[in-house]
Amino acid sequence: VLEEQFPSNVYGWIELARRSGVKLKTVPRPADGDWTQTILNAINSKTALAALPHCHWTDGGLIDLELISASLRKYDAALVVDATQSLGAMPLDINRIQPDFLVASCYKWLLGPYSTGILYVAPKHQDGYPIEPGWANRAGSENFTALVTYTDKYQPGARRFDMGERSNFALLPPMIVGFQQIIDWGIDAIQETITGMTDIIANRAVENGLKVSNRSDRAGHFLGVRLPGGVPSDLTAQLAKQNVFVSVRGDSVRITPHLYNNSDDVDKLFEFLVPHL
Repeated sequence: VLEEQFPSNVYGWIELARRSGVKLKTVPRPADGDWTQTILNAINSKTALAALPHCHWTDGGLIDLELISASLRKYDAALVVDATQSLGAMPLDINRIQPDFLVASCYKWLLGPYSTGILYVAPKHQDGYPIEPGWANRAGSENFTALVTYTDKYQPGARRFDMGERSNFALLPPMIVGFQQIIDWGIDAIQETITGMTDIIANRAVENGLKVSNRSDRAGHFLGVRLPGGVPSDLTAQLAKQNVFVSVRGDSVRITPHLYNNSDDVDKLFEFLVPHL
């Protein structure tokens, strides 16, 4: 895992390491901002699995999953990807990355509601044992007249890993609408548009004495800036009073615009951010 990785992709591995006796290794944040090379340097014959994001949740630090996946395969090691911070805003090719598992919450860039998430399972793992031993993921569960004909068999493919009550009539329709909107806009167009805005923000941040990762080291839709004197404890609250909304993650002020933002919003951001420097 990575230093300051999102906790939901850490706690599970801590518990697994505790139960199984394996060693959990944390890759430290690289001083030069190059996560990919730092991770590649950490992979060796003792590596069994890497649990990584596509970009770091604190500042958008970019991780080349294709290069890392190829390195892991040399040691027959698995790749588990948390794509919550990128899926829906940044292109991702399953065939090129070849993850063993990929998960994403839908409430962020996928424009879905809370309590929804998606999972990709590589074919070679689709006969695995699900976390939840429910009934809906069993073979033949669509036949309600035979539910008490208990079976050890599961639905085909990754369906065996579905959560209970997956047919949620309140959550799935808006999730589908969000997916369709992303498809209509196009992932490449979303990434290009937001990247243009974050590049402008990054340049203005540097002009105002803020530290920003190199363009090649961060995801285009994501930006973290670091203040020379640290982040004031009331910064987000003060900005929110002016209807400027950012997040503080670690020592980074996270700025993540979307298609509904424009140049006026960027001007307003710096109008109220600069006095706090």
